Amino acid sequence: MHRRIAIAAVALTALALPLGKALAQATDYPNKPIRVVVPFAAGSTTDIIARAIADRMGASLGQTLVVENRGGASGTIGQALVAQAPADGYTVMIHSSSHTVSPWTFAKLPFDTQKDFIGISPIASLPNALVIAPSQNLKTLQELVAAAKAKPGVFNFASAGQGSATHLNAEKFRLAAKIDAVNVPFKGSADAVTEVIAGRVHYYFSPIAPVISQIQAGHLLALAVGSPKRAAALPDVPTTAEAGVPGSEFNFWIGMMAPAGTPSPVVQKLHAALTGALQSAEVRERFNKLGADAWTLTPEAFDKYIREEIAANEELVRAAGLKPQ
Repeated sequence: MHRRIAIAAVALTALALPLGKALAQATDYPNKPIRVVVPFAAGSTTDIIARAIADRMGASLGQTLVVENRGGASGTIGQALVAQAPADGYTVMIHSSSHTVSPWTFAKLPFDTQKDFIGISPIASLPNALVIAPSQNLKTLQELVAAAKAKPGVFNFASAGQGSATHLNAEKFRLAAKIDAVNVPFKGSADAVTEVIAGRVHYYFSPIAPVISQIQAGHLLALAVGSPKRAAALPDVPTTAEAGVPGSEFNFWIGMMAPAGTPSPVVQKLHAALTGALQSAEVRERFNKLGADAWTLTPEAFDKYIREEIAANEELVRAAGLKPQ
């Protein structure tokens, strides 16, 4: 009997050690700067948002958050770096919804998108506005759909490259509207917007920040936003679903993740600091200029959302006929 009790005590002690270690880490965390990997170039929307919250989070946590740009290969270089980092809370990643697309647009990845990361929280959603030139003489989304259906294969749309949020937003709309339109990829929004204003490209699901001044000046017309709900920056512009194309909603988001295995108490500390930073008037003002809407979920809900997005994007990529690189 005594032997059984002793064995049970040893087993309980062994089980308690990882929990005790995790709690000790959380109590002491953070005691050094935190690296924030952004898998895109400096000046990108994801980078701007990361820097907008880094100082606020640092003030809350009592340590500096150092933003490190590791761009390349549609974000997968930065993703791989974070997936291989120690799961101790001192390396985190701020990425976009491209995180949930890469499993289907790349033939091989050096990480598992679902298994190698843990969610902390989304930070913001960034609605794309479907913009056209006034010279197109199309005043509503339904007029655009009717015109495209009347000329199959003639209409085209701009994107920031295959598999980008602007491309997938346009593909989801195209499939839901049952129109035949051609993707015209560009290296960035500036060239795409120029071609749409000139009328050489029919429409573009653009991030709001690069086009809002053109909309206000009358050089572009916003027919709808592709997001599930209206954009705070364009409150009078309907969603594509509201404008008559159900099933066309696409949510482009930016969020924070950490390597899988990061202790739950550490994740909760990061989550609290992030949600607190989003309450800042300064951060909100910065987001408004980007056309971004602050958005948070619990770590558990964010993980669930990411899993659902990965599955939904597999269907979208296949339906759009996109081939892995």
